[in-house]
Amino acid sequence: MTAPGEHQDDITTAKEKISEKVENASTQGNLQRQFGNGETALKSIPTGSHCDTQSANESVMSSFHDERRGSPVPSVMSMKSDQSMNHPNAFVGECTISLRVQLERPDSPRSLSSECTDDSPFCRDRPRLCGGVPCSVCPKKAFKSCLTCIASFCENHVKQHYTAPVLQRHKLVEAMADLEQNICQQHHRELELFCKTDSTPVCVLCVAREHSGHKITERGENESLQSDKTQVQSQREQGDPPAVQPQHKTDHLMSFLGKLGLLEFYPNKLTLRSLLEVSHATISDKKVETLKEVPLAFLRKLLMVNSKCRNLTSAYPKLQNNVDSDEDDEKCNPLDLVTALYFCADSFLQQEMSIKMSMCQFSVPFLLPLSGDNQCTLMVWALRNIYKEWCPHHLMHTKSYLEDSVVHAQIPLLSFVRLKGCKLSKSQLLNYVLSNPEQHISFFTHRDIKGGSVPKKISNGLVEIAWCLPCGQSNIDVFPEPVAIANMRGDIISNETQFSFLMKVSTAVFVFLDTMTQEEEKLLDFQGLLKSKLFLVVNSKMERHLVKSIDALKLQENHILRRKPQLNMEESSSLIISTINMSLKECKNIHTSEELSETALSLGISVDECKSKNSASAKIAADDIMKGVRVHQISDYKKKQMPLQGEYLKKISQIEIEECRLKKAGELSLEKYKDQLHERKRVLREQQANVKTSEAMEQFIQALSTDKEQRAFFLKWMALNIDRKSRNHFTELRRKFKEPFHGKDSNSIIELDQQLLNNSLGIEHYMREMGQIYESRQSDDTRHLPVIAAELLLDAYPLELLDGDASNIPEKWVTDVLLEVDRKVGSTRLLVVSVLGVQSTGKSTLLNTMFGVQFPVSSGRCTRGAYMLFLSVEQELREELKCDFVLLIDTEGLKAPELAMLEDSDEHDNQLATLLIGLSDVTIINIAMENLTEMKDVLQIAVHAFLRMKKLGKKPVCHFVHQNVSSVSAYSKLRAQREKLLEQLNKITKIAADMEKHSDVKEFTDMLHYDLEKNSWYIPGLWNGTPPMAPVNSGYSEAVHMFKEGLFESVKSTNLEHMTEIPHFLNWMSSLWKAVKYENFIFSFRNSLVAHAYDSLCKEFSGWEWSFRKSIYSWLNNAETQISNTDTSRVESLSGDLQSDAFKMIEDQTAKMNKNLKEYYKRKDIHVNLVERYRAEFEIDIKTLHQEITKIVENKLQSAVCLQMDIERVENIQKQHTDVIERQVVELLTNCKKLNTKLSDSDLEKEFEKMWSEVTRDVSSLKEKDISSCVMKKLRANLAHRSVQEELSKIGDLTRCGLEDFKVKSAHITEWKGVLNVFTRSIETDLQNIANNIIQSGERFIEGLVSTHMDYQEIFSKELLEKIDTGLKTEINGNTTFETDLKVHMCGIGARRFLEMHRHFLSDKDPRKHLDRSKNQYLSDFIDSYRQRDQCLRKAQDFTQLCIKPAVIEYINRSLGIEIVDEILSSKHSSQYSSRSYFQYTVLKELLEKNVFENFMRYIENYENFVKDWIHNQVVEWLSKDMGLVKLECHILKTIIQKIKEKIEIVQAEVNDPNDTEKATMFVENFCCALSEEITFPMNKVRGVLFQMSCRCTPFVESLVQSLDNLSKQLDKEFAKSSSTEDTLKVLTVKPQNEIFKRVFGCGEQCPFCKIPCEAGGRAHTQHHATVHRV
Repeated sequence: MTAPGEHQDDITTAKEKISEKVENASTQGNLQRQFGNGETALKSIPTGSHCDTQSANESVMSSFHDERRGSPVPSVMSMKSDQSMNHPNAFVGECTISLRVQLERPDSPRSLSSECTDDSPFCRDRPRLCGGVPCSVCPKKAFKSCLTCIASFCENHVKQHYTAPVLQRHKLVEAMADLEQNICQQHHRELELFCKTDSTPVCVLCVAREHSGHKITERGENESLQSDKTQVQSQREQGDPPAVQPQHKTDHLMSFLGKLGLLEFYPNKLTLRSLLEVSHATISDKKVETLKEVPLAFLRKLLMVNSKCRNLTSAYPKLQNNVDSDEDDEKCNPLDLVTALYFCADSFLQQEMSIKMSMCQFSVPFLLPLSGDNQCTLMVWALRNIYKEWCPHHLMHTKSYLEDSVVHAQIPLLSFVRLKGCKLSKSQLLNYVLSNPEQHISFFTHRDIKGGSVPKKISNGLVEIAWCLPCGQSNIDVFPEPVAIANMRGDIISNETQFSFLMKVSTAVFVFLDTMTQEEEKLLDFQGLLKSKLFLVVNSKMERHLVKSIDALKLQENHILRRKPQLNMEESSSLIISTINMSLKECKNIHTSEELSETALSLGISVDECKSKNSASAKIAADDIMKGVRVHQISDYKKKQMPLQGEYLKKISQIEIEECRLKKAGELSLEKYKDQLHERKRVLREQQANVKTSEAMEQFIQALSTDKEQRAFFLKWMALNIDRKSRNHFTELRRKFKEPFHGKDSNSIIELDQQLLNNSLGIEHYMREMGQIYESRQSDDTRHLPVIAAELLLDAYPLELLDGDASNIPEKWVTDVLLEVDRKVGSTRLLVVSVLGVQSTGKSTLLNTMFGVQFPVSSGRCTRGAYMLFLSVEQELREELKCDFVLLIDTEGLKAPELAMLEDSDEHDNQLATLLIGLSDVTIINIAMENLTEMKDVLQIAVHAFLRMKKLGKKPVCHFVHQNVSSVSAYSKLRAQREKLLEQLNKITKIAADMEKHSDVKEFTDMLHYDLEKNSWYIPGLWNGTPPMAPVNSGYSEAVHMFKEGLFESVKSTNLEHMTEIPHFLNWMSSLWKAVKYENFIFSFRNSLVAHAYDSLCKEFSGWEWSFRKSIYSWLNNAETQISNTDTSRVESLSGDLQSDAFKMIEDQTAKMNKNLKEYYKRKDIHVNLVERYRAEFEIDIKTLHQEITKIVENKLQSAVCLQMDIERVENIQKQHTDVIERQVVELLTNCKKLNTKLSDSDLEKEFEKMWSEVTRDVSSLKEKDISSCVMKKLRANLAHRSVQEELSKIGDLTRCGLEDFKVKSAHITEWKGVLNVFTRSIETDLQNIANNIIQSGERFIEGLVSTHMDYQEIFSKELLEKIDTGLKTEINGNTTFETDLKVHMCGIGARRFLEMHRHFLSDKDPRKHLDRSKNQYLSDFIDSYRQRDQCLRKAQDFTQLCIKPAVIEYINRSLGIEIVDEILSSKHSSQYSSRSYFQYTVLKELLEKNVFENFMRYIENYENFVKDWIHNQVVEWLSKDMGLVKLECHILKTIIQKIKEKIEIVQAEVNDPNDTEKATMFVENFCCALSEEITFPMNKVRGVLFQMSCRCTPFVESLVQSLDNLSKQLDKEFAKSSSTEDTLKVLTVKPQNEIFKRVFGCGEQCPFCKIPCEAGGRAHTQHHATVHRV
């Protein structure tokens, strides 16, 4: 039993709360009068402790009943669903943000407890929810709790809350125990949320205000609140079951999204931008193979407005055992698919989907069903951008039309719902209702379409909407006025919230039923006066079972529609249509979709555009800007708020063009006229810079500076507002334009044309003004503007390229924006695609359909100019298309009738076409069959533009698209028309070529890539039927997709190698625009084009040359390794074989280079034809390279053979001594084992030392060669043709020569006719410089040889002398004496260094030293053999350290040089070595930056050595930075270690008995042999390791692998500790600095006047040239 006092407290609280609500309501006019008795009744309730609860509550409700019976206000019944009443919305500001969080699942039980004694059907249907909560008025169990009254009521007493207008505003929830503890005392709302930050339960208003920004969750099991515990405890005491806890999301929704592969995008994470990427999926029509591929395939087709997308409900069936798989797991209902995509799509993708679905005449989601937040969603934002045109019948005689957004248009809404058990396809019947007599359209999905029979998973509760719009023809139109049809999926009981909403907002609600339950009857009966909207569509067969229920509803007879079995769908639809027409006549109050938001929010339905705070903020910002537009004419608004793009910009543009053309100079001299123009432009620029930024532009820029999402919402709100304003304004202007021309002179027509332009307003005007702000005011305040524009461009927003109003390209603005794009994305190879055609021929629609973009179409505005839009290309497709981005350029239509009367119309069209074609890689010429006359003019413009590009070497791809050709056989039948078009084009081309004085162009195909068969496309009309009810023709979408696929295939096959990055595109744009202004397309920048084309060819040639050299160097490494691993008896034979292989390889590589050159000149590159005359020079260069490489190979092989013979000679001597040592060690071991006493290690060492001293006593050193004589022999041979043998014989020791600096003497200078040249001093200086250069180059060569630590080879002297001869080839006045003295000087230096080199080699190979290095190893072998120890680990370590390590280091040194060159040429620094001209630029730039006079002198006087030093320093710096050298060394080390391990596995597998001791020795020998082509093992050390080797094979291999890992770590550490990069470079076989030098040095010639080096490609060119000569 509950104490009376507790009841009294509840009653007091209820009294206080109701009084508070009454007081609040009294402020709203007559509500106080209506609710007065209730307040009086509350005051009359006794407050004593023994008050009777039942009588008190009855008196409260009695006063309610009495007041209701006496009230003059009619009874309005508004039955809200349990869910909608359970969870009221909280509003912030003007209800723009809904913070509603639904806590209960949609399938929550709704019925009362089984203990309820009420016999009413309503109570019987709800057996569980009453629980132990008592009614606050009577003893019965409570059915609902009122959050406003703070009281609970049973079924009878709660009815007043559904009927009384005042109480209808109260918030009802399921009956709740401890009501006050679960109510927010501040806001009187349910504590349904939990603030984790403050650890307290909160209501939705708390979240919006006091707890804003806190971490909020739903109240669930994890929040163990004291109030929850109290409630559960109370329920247990009363024997009631605990309350059901709410769940976060429905499991089946998550499961279904996972099935479709959309779980990662939930909620609202799928973006439109992600779908715009050009990929294999978007340019091919691959069939979907899994259900997870269906959603994105559906979206791709939908974005192309392909109505067949709705057929994508399952994966493509795969045959299994000749039977189609028909499992539901691989299928989905189209409604579920659409619902899932709307759940996952973000706001902008939802909007785009709605637009495309509407164009396909699909029904569009109007109310989304319950999702994870347990709320339905009204789709207002998604519908905002759907614009419709229609002609109501009352305007049909004036041929006018109406155009508006479906959100703003006042269109009556007709809703169609059903009860459970209804078997009629409501959706199928509605399709018949909406379809006109011309064609049947499936607006709504039904069971008979593909996938319609698949059971729905998540779409029950979805409300779709479609529109039936008249076209002004009574024989076609279904209804004379526009009508909106809402179709609810599922029954009304399961979706009470949606049904309640439709009842409130609809003009009529049609309920389809076969049977009616008591619950359904009660729900319909609770609608009160709204029942007048109800129309029952009854199955006449079942009517006798429904008589009682229908009568209870008391509907008018004409509201009962009896569907007879003999009526087909079309006949049944006629019955519905006639009833709709009747209801429309009685319709008075029609609400717009925008006005429905308030109703939805009051029912607990969220509104899509109210969910985002960013959207609300963006809308406010957009509305603030639009205030000025609403109160002014658009033209006046633009003058005030956008002054920079008005007269200032037009005048400046005109002056810039006049500066180029100078057509209006009159009697003034040209120089004076130029000065005047320049001054006028300067004044205008100053005036423009002084104009203050307008308030609207400041607001606009500020709004764009917000985060990405808010910026996107802002731009969309701006576009929506501006578009609506422009459409309304243009309606009047166009009406004036279409008035009869009688009485109008040409001036008035021109004035109307200008008004059309002046009153055009769009986002592009704001962006244009922002660009002018940036151009006119270079300051910190404007520095961020290009960043904003670049981000917009990357987000697929169009950016204006050409201002059509002023015929101007804002070059600085466009350049900085695109450079910012380049900075953000890095790689920016562009494929530029543009479309050209007459106005209103579907150009923008074509691009939009092809790529899913949003260029404005049919917007009612006349915007001039060109717009560009970036689309990313997926990574896998980039190499195929050779581009990273597709740059789309859309332009205004040419030959616009409203612009035809303007002064500059024709010139503007010519400029636009020339610019467009000049910038494009692919140009689409769009031809509509009904615009052929205008198209002829366009073709003339295009031909002139193509011809001008031909002069510049540009040859784009051209596609002709013929629109509105619907015949299936169009391609075959219209071949004659294509040929006729080509004939016309040829004629136009011939005329244009004569005008442009381009006699070599005879035909259209001479100017561009055009195939009559492959580049002509026929596309049917866009609409399939009569608009506005016509869907998009699916054939249009399919044809456009085929064209898109063909376009990219042509790009692949044409191989447009000239696709360049953004900087080049900008340079080309600037040059082209300058040429357009000059009207001189060849002389303005032909030279720069030739230079660029030549530079590009040189870059390609350098790449081919390095590929040639790299392959030969790699081969030489292997060849030298093979020679070093071969006995001298076979080395000559091997060398011959290798030389034959090398010559064959050189021939192959030469042929490959010739083929590359030939293919390069076959490319359809824009500049290849400009460098045709240089082809022969590059062919000669290839021959020269062939000879050079052949010589290198011959010298390297000869040197390797000589070195191997020297090494083997030395190793044979070493082997003789080691054999003696080994015999003595074995003999000593035998003697020691025979002794009876066990010797200690010290005793063994003494015996070993004694033996070692005796054996090594007579070991002699190696004999030294006479290096000086060897070098002298080569010098004599080199000078044999000179008469200097007597002078050479006087030279004693050559090493004594060259000790002092070489000085030029008068004897070195040639005399002319016996008279010493008067310019002796100058000649001496020149000779001295030449000598110094040769000496420095020779010393570099010598040092490079010495650093390899090889033995001297005679070929070294030969190469040195050849190098001197090369340096002396310059035309000089030096004589034979000069040549002889210089060579003697250099040979003296070489002899000394070569002698040092030889002595170092002998010292390294000295037999005594070799034995001493092996002494410890022999001692260890001796002791281990005596002790019979396991030698596996030690032998493996010795083999690794003594044999493998030096071989690996040698391999790294041979490979490292090639790797360094490759790495440098592929790094970010590669550009400075890409061509000779760029290399010169880089060097000169550094000279200027450092500004050291000595460097300038070295550059001029000793260019070759200066460049070598510069490159060397650059290489050292690059390798030292970020451990570059160490990383490369470690990479090569890892590679060779891996190869060694692989060989170990192979060789081990070949050994049959791995445990045999002899097999371990065999393993080592086979292992060395297996790696003979990769690395060179020191065989003398290998033999030392094999001596006395007594270990088994398997343990040895295991130890060897472990030792290899240790070696890898050891070398890694050694590489990391190595500090001298220069020392490493010295020992490399291939010197990277030398290879890069060969790449950029060229022929080495310098201008005789300014000393600038030659930049011509190769070395065999006949004419030297440089880009710029020094003054």
